[in-house]
Amino acid sequence: MSSWQKIYQKLLNLPLSLLVKTNSIPSDPVKDLELDLERPIIYILPFRSNTDLMTLRSSTQERGLPDPLSPLVIGNRQFPRYVYVANGPSIFGTNGELPQESIDLFIELLEQHKQDSELDIQLVPASILWGRKPGKESNRSPILHPLNGPEKFTAILGHGRDCLVRLSTPVSLRYMADNHGTDDAIAHKLARVAKIHFSRQKIAASGPRLPDRQALFKRLLASKAIDKVVREEAQSRDVPIEKVRKEAIDMMEEIAADFSYSLIKKGERFLGWLWNRLYQGLNINNAQRVRKLAQDGHEIVYVPCHRSHMDYLLLSYVLYEEGLVPPHIAAGINLNFFPAGPIFRRGGAFFIRRSFKGNRLYSTVFREYLAELFAKGYSVEYFSEGGRSRTGRLLPAKTGMLSMTIQAMLRGLNRPVTLVPVYIGYEHVMEVATYANELRGKRKEKENVGQVLRTLRKLRNLGQGYVNFGEPIPLNQYLNDNVPDWHNDIDPIEPQKPGWMNPVVNQLATKMMTHINDAAATNALTLCALALLSSRQRALSREELEQQIDSYLQILRNTPYSSQSTVPEDDAKALVEHAIAMDKFIVERDSLGDVVSLNRQQSILMTYYRNNIIHLFALPSLIAHIVVQYQSLTVDEIHRQVGRLYPFLKAELFLRYETEELNDVIDSLIQELVRQRLLLSDGQTISLNGSRIGPLQLLARTITETLQRYSITLTLLCAEPQMIKSELEQQSQMMAQRLSRLHGINAPEFFDKGVFAILVKTLRHEGYLTDECHAVSRPVENLADQLAALVSPEVKLTIQAVINRDDKQVNNE
Repeated sequence: MSSWQKIYQKLLNLPLSLLVKTNSIPSDPVKDLELDLERPIIYILPFRSNTDLMTLRSSTQERGLPDPLSPLVIGNRQFPRYVYVANGPSIFGTNGELPQESIDLFIELLEQHKQDSELDIQLVPASILWGRKPGKESNRSPILHPLNGPEKFTAILGHGRDCLVRLSTPVSLRYMADNHGTDDAIAHKLARVAKIHFSRQKIAASGPRLPDRQALFKRLLASKAIDKVVREEAQSRDVPIEKVRKEAIDMMEEIAADFSYSLIKKGERFLGWLWNRLYQGLNINNAQRVRKLAQDGHEIVYVPCHRSHMDYLLLSYVLYEEGLVPPHIAAGINLNFFPAGPIFRRGGAFFIRRSFKGNRLYSTVFREYLAELFAKGYSVEYFSEGGRSRTGRLLPAKTGMLSMTIQAMLRGLNRPVTLVPVYIGYEHVMEVATYANELRGKRKEKENVGQVLRTLRKLRNLGQGYVNFGEPIPLNQYLNDNVPDWHNDIDPIEPQKPGWMNPVVNQLATKMMTHINDAAATNALTLCALALLSSRQRALSREELEQQIDSYLQILRNTPYSSQSTVPEDDAKALVEHAIAMDKFIVERDSLGDVVSLNRQQSILMTYYRNNIIHLFALPSLIAHIVVQYQSLTVDEIHRQVGRLYPFLKAELFLRYETEELNDVIDSLIQELVRQRLLLSDGQTISLNGSRIGPLQLLARTITETLQRYSITLTLLCAEPQMIKSELEQQSQMMAQRLSRLHGINAPEFFDKGVFAILVKTLRHEGYLTDECHAVSRPVENLADQLAALVSPEVKLTIQAVINRDDKQVNNE
């Protein structure tokens, strides 16, 4: 590097440090990109620019990476630590040719690898983007094109606070040398591949051009599918075609988003301030896999769980901060109220009615609009649960949007479609008290400005927030595996609903929800809620609470539920301190120490947070519960009992294990409980450890209420095998309500009608019920006997007493 270049770079560094604020993606490149700091690193930049180089330097120094201006020493030679793949623009024109010095550097580095078999240089692509405005469809000028000097100066003034520094997965020069050789052609190939990579990165960061709203409506109205329905509607209703067309346009106005990049930028600043005010931190995991999908040109459909109205804002904010384009979001029409509706619409929301039933025109318009989003390459987000979970558990998916996604594929999309499950979790959900009231029968309040203002007044420190991106589901591959001839049903005009659609969509929905639960995030509050709600008096000494949290952490770390889930790095003591600091528990001190407890109202609210992670502990809790009840039994008997109950837990909690792997999972959990000395083993027989009965009972009680619900339904079936499905669900719910009052069960989901519907459906699927939903005597009796042995005698007596009373009433009538 010449001396004048060094002087220029030092002079340039001062204004850049004042005007530029970089957003470095990923935030932890060593972990996310699997960089090896022991191996040499060279940065590849898309075109020659001292401004970009100095900006990259600032970002890498913040992340603890090698300085791009420091020379790379190999043997007794020095090499630059950066290389350009194009000369870039100037005020006199654009020169996109590969600089000769870059070719020479690639050739020399490949030659070094030829001479030194231990050498393995990592080439790290680095993009520096000044602003990410996608532009309009009507403007055909290049998006995010290289900037010359005056343009770069203007960009720094206007977008210096919106500078994205994006590092990508490194390329191994050792791999290139070993597999492709070390000649000049390989050096040119490296440069070509890098140019393609940078081009894709630009598209992934900005997204496709935004449509002109009226031009979009004209395009939709001219589509053959909508035109056909308009004509048929006009004919069947005997009204002018123009009237029906006007109705279709009104529906488009109601539905369509009006995405605004300027609003996204202002929203990003506001939300950044808001999250810092509300949360102590946001924890983002596995975003790298989503960036790769975007860069590889996938049509991404985000399918998050739905805990709170905050979900819309949080996920869009996180995606933008991670260098991705905020998606178009399917939002309920109930959110289209002033002033929130117009803001949401410009933030990417498109509005959907609760039901399409009986309105063919609306369903066609909506389907065509969704297909247009996919065809143009806009990422989409929808909440498959159909609404916010009131219990904290994942709800069964509503499959309408998923069906429309596959129907859009049947139009012949030229790009792969991938579902990205997203687990969103909070240490405080501001609607939890409202959910509890609704579950007790209070009518849901319609969303309005007053409700928003009341919510804003309550905003305070909400602890930590969590966004975990789960394992993606490539839809093209899924259809190829399950419906090999699905391509035969492609219709670019008006895709039909083939016979395979419903069963495949239902299976896909279950897989999708399972992947969401696979990515669960445990935190201080969910773990403390799990422990305290397992105590009969909803109270534990601080020492007991810390011991129980430590036991939970060991289970999660030593027998991970899935590779996608996350566990706190802090120890139990720190987690308990953090949870207590959130002021959600009662802490009383006596001469023996602190006692942490929940009052009745707190107990009800805490069930929500416990339910966020209850699926992670369902199997270890069931094993503990069986051993506590029997005190001693063989491993084979544990396998048999767990195996019989597992299908019901799997269906209700979206558990991930398949039947054939269940025994291995049970064995690993038993080994962990034995290691913790909660259980004792002589190789064949498992028994409880009397000296550790307290922690074992707390673990066992996690699943107690679930087993009580199962026992209610099975006891009813034994008493009346011919009971119809709707009556069985209703009677089960009524008995659960009675049981909750008599035995102080504060969990609102205990008598939620939805869980009984899932149970009855699973009973039928597993062969306990006939197609007419009548009980199959022997299997039902065996399952009822097993459950009866697992519930307490007082609960068993209550269930039987209620059934006997109902039988007497029927006989008297």
